[in-house]
Amino acid sequence: MGVEHTSFGPFQFDRGNGTLLRSGTPVAVGHRGLALLGALLDRDGDVGKAELIEAAWPGTIVEEGNLTVQIAALRKALGPRPDGQEWIVTVPRVGYRMMRGTGGPEAVEPNSPLPSLAVLPFQNLSGDPEQEYFADGVVEDIITALSRFKSFAVVARNSSFVYRGRAVDVRAAANEMGVRYVLGGSVRRSGSRLRVTAQLVEGGSGAHIWASNYDGAIEDVFDMQDRITEQVAGIVHPKIELAEIERSRRKRPERLDAYDLYLQGAIKHAARHINENAEACSLLERSVELDPHFAPALATLACALDASVSMGWEPFSHDDRARAVDYARRAIREGSGDGVVLARAAIVLMHCGRDYQHAMELVRTARQINANDVVVTTFASLVELHCGDVQQSLALSHRAIELMPTDPGAHWALTAISHAHMALGNFEEAIQWAERSRAINPEYDPSFWMLTAGNAQLGRMDEARKWLAAFLAMHPDMTVERLRAAQPDRYPDRMANVLEGLRLAGLPEV
Repeated sequence: MGVEHTSFGPFQFDRGNGTLLRSGTPVAVGHRGLALLGALLDRDGDVGKAELIEAAWPGTIVEEGNLTVQIAALRKALGPRPDGQEWIVTVPRVGYRMMRGTGGPEAVEPNSPLPSLAVLPFQNLSGDPEQEYFADGVVEDIITALSRFKSFAVVARNSSFVYRGRAVDVRAAANEMGVRYVLGGSVRRSGSRLRVTAQLVEGGSGAHIWASNYDGAIEDVFDMQDRITEQVAGIVHPKIELAEIERSRRKRPERLDAYDLYLQGAIKHAARHINENAEACSLLERSVELDPHFAPALATLACALDASVSMGWEPFSHDDRARAVDYARRAIREGSGDGVVLARAAIVLMHCGRDYQHAMELVRTARQINANDVVVTTFASLVELHCGDVQQSLALSHRAIELMPTDPGAHWALTAISHAHMALGNFEEAIQWAERSRAINPEYDPSFWMLTAGNAQLGRMDEARKWLAAFLAMHPDMTVERLRAAQPDRYPDRMANVLEGLRLAGLPEV
């Protein structure tokens, strides 16, 4: 039996009276929710589903879905912790756990390897008190948008807004809030124009990672607020990921943990080169061995195996397809609320599982979770290209480039645009976009397919054969049949012009 009165964060739980107060104000929770809360607070660690069901429905047989519904209602009543995370966290295949921290930034799960970020109130440099509301609105929207990313934790508004109206030393603020990164900015009005600046800073060193300005007319203030939010959210995530990769590289090799191995493997896989992809698989397999429940590593390992299949490369083993699908399905189970995980899994189910409808459902869910993520948007464009609507694929690819035009992975979206134009018969446009892709990644196989096939379709055989020779220098055993077998076949016409162009240029059939 638990103690009569329990406090956690701003809450006070009185079992005797059956009441829950938040800072002295009653919180409406049903009797089953209170029973579940008591059971969670009685334990310092994980609480199994069977134990929770017995606490809320003593002596009664009920379906597990009833527990899920009650936990969801209890979470809603409690609201998020100040770091933006849940008070009640899911423990896969076990049950749930109550996070008892005070709700400050230190309440992020203990020893979590994920980086953390605080968004400070933007300074109002206009001398106009009305702009204070705009500045606060921008910051609140940015915090909400960034909280959708699962690869870092975001400190909530009521923790970072204690610095409102104060001169802030970024390094001191980062230390006080326990975060690695700080996003700050300012708002300035000049006549009918507004200028908003934003800067991402590494908390430990104070080094600037990224900065940008946004200008607009004062009458378009709400449109401007939305535009700033989506652009900052789309850019901050990859910038933090790149900074984390650099941080990981500086660590001693023997100190690499599951998260660091994942970062190293992810950057190797992003190169989409046969040799680096093999290294990525090795690093990601080690990451998964250390933490079998780490969804981002599971999903990226599935993608690395998928790359060898979809590119027609020499396989790692006889069952690359099956292994990729298995890792993808494990990633979906472990990371169902992570848009990037779902988008990566969708690619694998499309290529290796030929489960086209599920792939479409996954990318659409991923976009509902986080439409500002460049990986989600890019992979959604690829799934639409092969399994859905070509025009929608084009729109998503262009959106991905808008989100992160300097992203090292932009060659995916650029080549997707090229491929879409090949499918539509727009061969000149296809060549132009493939050339842009190759400028970013000169060893990405599909850009060679498009350059070869596009030129062949236009009758420029010398140019086509030049690109084919460059491709065959990297993959001398490649054939039309291997490429056809590697690509999704829900709509064979999506690859028809590419394969025919490669055939015209002289790529062997078998």
